[in-house]
Amino acid sequence: MNRAAAGAPPAAAMFTPEEGASLRLLRWVPFVKGEEEAWNANTKAFTDATGVQVTIDQESWEDVRPKAAVAANVGSGPDMVMSWFDDPFQYPDKLVDVTDLCTHLGDAHGGWYDGLAAYGQQDGKWISTPLCAIGNAICYRDSHMKAAGFNEFPKDTEGFLKLCEALKAKGTPAGFPHGKAVGDGNNYAHWLLWSHGGMQVDEAGKVAINSPETVAAIEYAKKLYATFIPGTESWLDINNNRAFLAGEVSLTANGVSLYYAALKDPALKAIADDIRTTNLPIGPVGKSVELAQTSTISIFNHCKYPNAAKAYLEFMYRSDNMNRWIEAASAYCCQALKEFAANPVWTSNPIHAPYAKASESLRVNGYAGPLGPASAGAMADYVLVDMFAEAVTGQRTTEDAIANAERRLQRYYR
Repeated sequence: MNRAAAGAPPAAAMFTPEEGASLRLLRWVPFVKGEEEAWNANTKAFTDATGVQVTIDQESWEDVRPKAAVAANVGSGPDMVMSWFDDPFQYPDKLVDVTDLCTHLGDAHGGWYDGLAAYGQQDGKWISTPLCAIGNAICYRDSHMKAAGFNEFPKDTEGFLKLCEALKAKGTPAGFPHGKAVGDGNNYAHWLLWSHGGMQVDEAGKVAINSPETVAAIEYAKKLYATFIPGTESWLDINNNRAFLAGEVSLTANGVSLYYAALKDPALKAIADDIRTTNLPIGPVGKSVELAQTSTISIFNHCKYPNAAKAYLEFMYRSDNMNRWIEAASAYCCQALKEFAANPVWTSNPIHAPYAKASESLRVNGYAGPLGPASAGAMADYVLVDMFAEAVTGQRTTEDAIANAERRLQRYYR
């Protein structure tokens, strides 16, 4: 075993931890046990090699964002946070400049994917280190699709609607979150809007949500919602997993964790054998346009040991360590650096195929405008998610839901 695989640092480590350093990382609760185990094993290897103790705190996906924001603004708490999308842009002045680290990692590991890099950079410097994209794909029961009269999964949104209608008629409905789900809710809402050619803001950052394309997206969403199992307006990130594995829905969108949750439970073998995955259907815009959950790791300015934090991240991204983590995540975490596209996990199972290109194909939050405090704030406020939820549930008319979203967006994009 080479030195990196054994957890020992190379002779000339780029960053030297401060004397007596210790670190605390806030991360999201893992959906794949192997991912957590590999991350923790790599962390232990770092501690063994450097003596730097790393404490890892876990919070639910919905709670990481507010807890990180509090830590940033009060200047105490965790030293680092594994956060979502463009959250670092909410408090860039509270973060350590990691340009030296990210430049080194890009040079050492084949370069960053453009979409992931955009989530780490502001005004020519790196404010956060891109970690991964969590691919989002349709997960469905093959036998239920065929029982509904479809031999192949529809490629376009109109065919997809017909499938969902047929599934409902068979008593095996679909379900997508219209609740404040950080990953699944945002992914679904953005796909609805973008697939119909809509956008929150234009290239200049001017609010552009009030458009015929947004109207078309909402009217389509209403038709889909009518086929769903009841209650999806309150679903968080865990609920579609639970409904699918309980046999309550036959189709949803999720990370590959849904498949592995079924595969590892002997009682769910019939469901696991029946699961198929595919990319989300193509809408009137004529091409695949998906958000993809993204995660970055930021170091707060209040961290007493910034060199130790950079040394920790540099260690975690070393080829053996990162490959071990990506493989253990079983295609759940798509690499941020191009070297790791060669990881065998991506070709080890056809179920993984829709997730393999997530980092390469993702469209960034706030499209078509620039990333920044406005895009981060609007997503954290669930403006787009709420717009669709208000309309499909009848809380507001299509026009009023759009107008409300427009007012809310204008508070961020001034």
